[in-house]
Amino acid sequence: MIPKEAIKSEIKKVSSERLEELSRVVQTFTESPPSEGKKTFMVRLREIKIDAPEGFAANRDLYLSGEKTLG
Repeated sequence: MIPKEAIKSEIKKVSSERLEELSRVVQTFTESPPSEGKKTFMVRLREIKIDAPEGFAANRDLYLSGEKTLG
């Protein structure tokens, strides 16, 4: 757990131009408590399944450049 003092120390480093943006983020965070049962971003990300040929991840650069095709 990060102590509040560490967060306050980081806030002091924020430029004046970005304080309004930071304030909106903090307000959003404090106004909406975490929903019970709601999946976190990382949980949802782990659930993504990709329908691709075997070796797709190892050869993704070849697929992106067009040297290999999905068809």
